[in-house]
Amino acid sequence: PQKCQRPAESPGADGKRCRQECQGPAERAAAYDKPAPAPAEKHIEADRAVGCCADLSVEMLVEIFALLPGTDLPNLALACTKFHHILQTNSIWRQRCREEFGLCENLQNLETISMSYREVYAKLFHPYRHILGLWWLDTEDYRTLLNVVVDGLYITGWTYGPCLNTHIDGPMQFKPAFRIRLTESKSATVECLEGHHSRPHNRHMQIQKDRFTTQCNKTDHLKDVPRRLMDEWGRVLVQEDRQQYDCLTYRRLYLPPSHPDDLIRPGLFQANCNAYGLSIAMLSFHGKYARVTKVTGDSNPSLEIHLMSRIQLPDGEMFSNFNELSRVVQEIDKQQQQEDGTEESEGHGWQSPVQQSVRESRAAASEEQPVPFFLPVGVLSRDQNYPRTCRMCFYAVDTVTFTVTLRGFAYTGRFPGVFILFDENHFGFIWQDVNYFILFSRVQNTFQNVEAPSPQAFLEMLKNIQS
Repeated sequence: PQKCQRPAESPGADGKRCRQECQGPAERAAAYDKPAPAPAEKHIEADRAVGCCADLSVEMLVEIFALLPGTDLPNLALACTKFHHILQTNSIWRQRCREEFGLCENLQNLETISMSYREVYAKLFHPYRHILGLWWLDTEDYRTLLNVVVDGLYITGWTYGPCLNTHIDGPMQFKPAFRIRLTESKSATVECLEGHHSRPHNRHMQIQKDRFTTQCNKTDHLKDVPRRLMDEWGRVLVQEDRQQYDCLTYRRLYLPPSHPDDLIRPGLFQANCNAYGLSIAMLSFHGKYARVTKVTGDSNPSLEIHLMSRIQLPDGEMFSNFNELSRVVQEIDKQQQQEDGTEESEGHGWQSPVQQSVRESRAAASEEQPVPFFLPVGVLSRDQNYPRTCRMCFYAVDTVTFTVTLRGFAYTGRFPGVFILFDENHFGFIWQDVNYFILFSRVQNTFQNVEAPSPQAFLEMLKNIQS
């Protein structure tokens, strides 16, 4: 909080801090429920401010205050009695709720529950503002995605789950996990919306920096974990295996920043990776490299695309000869393993900044015409409805960590292949060793509060997902 600047001749010149300076966020937010400060407690600066605004109408002050961030208004309310009364105006807080949290409710809906916009802002939106955005739940068996949004007069957490019947070009499917609302006592409570046999019930929540935990003591509170089954013909089926749990930890998920030099706009993509249904992956660009990081699913492969190792495909001829394509990938792979070892010893790697050679290669590639694409003979895929033209191809490596439970150690597998860029919303990858193709399609859902505060924060988040 800002310090109160007092003149040397004022009564506060004895070195004591003013009352505003000692208050925390909660105390300042609670100031609206207290009576206006007594005249003896006013500061000289506050009196001068009142004098300066004496010629301004109340209507004009309401318009001015409505333009200020809601976090600044508690201190403003402590300045004088006039400001305190003006800041009770509902239209000020209605504008703050709309601009800062996207609330679209009207005043009539609030009057039916005897609640004001000021109370909604101070007791619901402001205390839980840090929970809004995207989160990922790292369970023992399966990762899921959580989107926390302002939903009318509630804050709702929507969980994304695997779905076999959804095509990769369709929107992500969510279901409610919890909601935060104001009760009749005008205090916020967290309600769990999960469980087979229970109505919404209380759920404990603890919010920390970049993560939060929830806990529910209901005995029927279960989580959905996909379980693979086989039918009588040997085909793979999936059903939800509901397992009991008592505490879940969610971690913040930032979307990658976008730069003009990127091949396409980075973001979230979904793919039919395995028999568990659709999985979500994140495409991000890091100088000479691009990275596809799996966010949801049963494992954490990391696809690294070498943007300086482009595979030329004249009219798509190399796709007709998969052996020739594999030979090219093997040659690049041997060369890249040597170069990667040199970069690691010199402290470089996929976090290196964009170089001029990368910009030039991307600019040249953007001017080329798409070439025909078709799956090479012998390459399998779950997705046959793939684009029939591609823009460019690059050498890429998929690294997957396997944990050997009996012996207690982890093994990292390295699988080279071909990264195929189709268009702005689709890319694919061909695993050379297993002759398999997977198609990625851009997630069409839009999300708010997903910007990383800094590039370092985004890179740290990637490391947490991959660990």
